[in-house]
Amino acid sequence: MFLTGRQTEILDLAKAEGRVLVEDLALRFSVTPQTIRKDLNDLCDSKALTRIHGGAIFPSGNENVKYEARRSIAATEKQAIGRAAAAMIPDNSSLFINIGTTTEAVGESLLDHKELMVITNNINVANRLRGFPSIEVVITGGVVRGTDGGIVGEAAVDFIRQFKVDYAVIGVSAIDHDGALLDFDYREVKVAQAIIANARHVILVSDSTKFERTAPVRIGHLSQVHTFITDRCPLENIRTICQEQDVRLVETSNLGAGS
Repeated sequence: MFLTGRQTEILDLAKAEGRVLVEDLALRFSVTPQTIRKDLNDLCDSKALTRIHGGAIFPSGNENVKYEARRSIAATEKQAIGRAAAAMIPDNSSLFINIGTTTEAVGESLLDHKELMVITNNINVANRLRGFPSIEVVITGGVVRGTDGGIVGEAAVDFIRQFKVDYAVIGVSAIDHDGALLDFDYREVKVAQAIIANARHVILVSDSTKFERTAPVRIGHLSQVHTFITDRCPLENIRTICQEQDVRLVETSNLGAGS
């Protein structure tokens, strides 16, 4: 496909930031939203980008988005999800937190909690929480992924299995339309499965862009969690699964500004 200068710049922005939005691009290039939508459609038709509501993400297919780029994808939505999840976790609790930028947003919202024990395979979460004396941080052993600071492997799985905690906060790379929870790294999947099996209440945190993505490795199914917190759920069949399987669905877009 031949790319115009604007399309090339849009693609570069998507590579750098992980996501581009129609309205932002229209302002940036001083063109109409319709013109940007045509550019995005052309880029998506060529498989350079993947369309999402209101914009597009990079990349498509079974490659994961670079970690720093993932931080910028739906950042505001992740912060709201983090606050909603933290509000469910009382003081004097024990919990798992796994790898992910959305789970890190939950960690940020736990800083004023008291007497927590947080067990994590996420170096970023551990590093953020370690300076707070009211939060005891326990970090798993295992292989550290250089891309995102996640700790994976059998040592991490064995360590997790030593605990039975009150809550688990888990993130995923993609949510399939049938409710399957998906990831890219089979080693991280095993850790996530151990976390789910050893928590009394499992909280899935995921922004709505995860409905637009796919990943090759199955963690489990939406029916295995107790609460699903997202910014919005655009898929009626996912709502049906939550209703039928008694999964509490929380959409932060429907919460008040102070929630």
